[in-house]
Amino acid sequence: MSHVPHELAEEFDTFKDTIHDLKQTDSHFAILTDEYHEVNREIHRIETGITPAADGFEKELRQKRVVLKDEISTYLK
Repeated sequence: MSHVPHELAEEFDTFKDTIHDLKQTDSHFAILTDEYHEVNREIHRIETGITPAADGFEKELRQKRVVLKDEISTYLK
């Protein structure tokens, strides 16, 4: 585990402006990014030991983050 948060601005660094614009103009995209950030923060809290969680729950969150990231990536293409 890397214990490094996977922020969207870092994951899609060449799309920072596009992400910002879409969050302002597309409500579905804004919901996706909010959900991504929520899941990502929860994973980071589990990785750093702030929030205890079963391995299965952490795995489920990681899978959800991948799905959200894929959907966000589709928007950006």
